[in-house]
Amino acid sequence: MMETSTTPIWELRDIIIEAGATDIYKCYQCGKCASVCPWYQTEAVNFPTYKFPLAAQLGRIASSEGKEELAREVEEVYRCVGCEACVEQCPQGVNIPNTLRAVRRILVDYGSYPDTLKPVVSKIHNVGNPLGEPGEKRRDWAKDLAIPLFQPGMEYLYFPGCFPAYDPRLRKVATSTAKVLKKAGVSFGILGEKEWCCGEAIRRAGAEKIFQEAAQSNISAFRNAGVKKVVVTSPHCYTTFKNEYPLLGADFEVFHITQLFYQLIEEGKLKPHQLSQLPELGEPNDSKSQRAKDPIKVVYHDPCTLGRQNGIYEEPRGVLKNIPGLELLEIGDFSHQFALCCGGGSGGLWLDWPKGERMADIRVQQAIETGAKVLAVACPYCLQMFEDSVKTMNLGLKVMDIAELLAESL
Repeated sequence: MMETSTTPIWELRDIIIEAGATDIYKCYQCGKCASVCPWYQTEAVNFPTYKFPLAAQLGRIASSEGKEELAREVEEVYRCVGCEACVEQCPQGVNIPNTLRAVRRILVDYGSYPDTLKPVVSKIHNVGNPLGEPGEKRRDWAKDLAIPLFQPGMEYLYFPGCFPAYDPRLRKVATSTAKVLKKAGVSFGILGEKEWCCGEAIRRAGAEKIFQEAAQSNISAFRNAGVKKVVVTSPHCYTTFKNEYPLLGADFEVFHITQLFYQLIEEGKLKPHQLSQLPELGEPNDSKSQRAKDPIKVVYHDPCTLGRQNGIYEEPRGVLKNIPGLELLEIGDFSHQFALCCGGGSGGLWLDWPKGERMADIRVQQAIETGAKVLAVACPYCLQMFEDSVKTMNLGLKVMDIAELLAESL
């Protein structure tokens, strides 16, 4: 994975620290991070995360001169999905994902990063989204909903994110969100083609220059439109807008959609009705009356970026608990801050891990074991990763965003 027994490369160490690995000397190799890393749950992967700070101290990460050996080291650097479970549990608060992101920045500058990520970076640079879709089509998801472009005086800008704007499956999340907001009488609009990708994924993949382009494009668009409050579907947009954009000059409030949904329910502006059945659950030939009596068992998955990294645990659950006819379950020892990552963060969404190395497979199996019929999510990445696993594993589990469930209840 990395060399630690050869001569230190001090120049590379200094470059890694300058790129963001500022706390590597706090690590005292206790190994607690390895036990909470989601790779620990897979039998096929040995990923000793605690070795990275030491390797960075020696300047011995992705430093091999041989082509094949360097490729293996780069693969290990990009194995981290940025879930920050290690940061949550580290007694010294060492941020290993930041160390690896620093190394990734260096690799991207030299073009030595995974080929599957290069088109993603290029598409965001060229057209503002990772799918390579034309900017003028970014508003198409809303064309049948009569959603206006944002105007000064509107309370919220709704920023659906790239996948809910373009991907056919995830568009259903954006349309459900808009329908709920309209039902509650919320004053909101969208920016359409003026939006760019938030840039979170490519920043964590190491493409810092392209992230800066995306961030400045959005900051300018928001400022020119007079945006004061932004509500987002993706936790990745949330954490970037809230925690990183202010350092680049942004000045607006950010809310994840589950926070706003919960607020609207508490204020009485949303009143969910009985949720008696859901389409495509594949239930046996029970009578409709029986289905109406039995609650739909739903288990909620905490997205790493929303929960562990931003402390938003209760609002999503609060929304689900307020939907009559729904029974909310938990995944035992793997919920809240201990939730297992879907594997989609920090570029993982675009990396093709072989069978036996897919965190999402483990997570959907955990969900199935609760007896749930529906796995509820609050993140487009999680929805995509879990639906892929459900299909490949041929499981009888429906994956739905909270916005979709709430829309069904209204």
